[in-house]
Amino acid sequence: MSLDDLQDDVQDEYGDLDEELPVDIDRETRNELAMLLAALDTDDPDELVRRAIHMLFQTTVETGNLDFHLRSEYDVTYDEYLSGMTFEEMTGGANLPQTGTGDPDDRRYQF
Repeated sequence: MSLDDLQDDVQDEYGDLDEELPVDIDRETRNELAMLLAALDTDDPDELVRRAIHMLFQTTVETGNLDFHLRSEYDVTYDEYLSGMTFEEMTGGANLPQTGTGDPDDRRYQF
């Protein structure tokens, strides 16, 4: 898969999400949500769910789990997705001339 495949899949998933997202929660999740609602003094469980999704996303990005899964499935990273091009495309790596001499010192002059 590729960057284009990832962009298509994200757009498809986004389109599949309705304005309201009905989520079934189990007893443990309901108990945890109730505790958070009481502790954070809010009556809006939707806001806590939004915060939880943001926190999960941020944690997944910071720990490298998102890049790991994107690389495994699409062979791209989140940074590549955001920029719209792969690192190879950004650096022109696909267009570098190959010397064929096998001298590793030749690489330091290639940008």
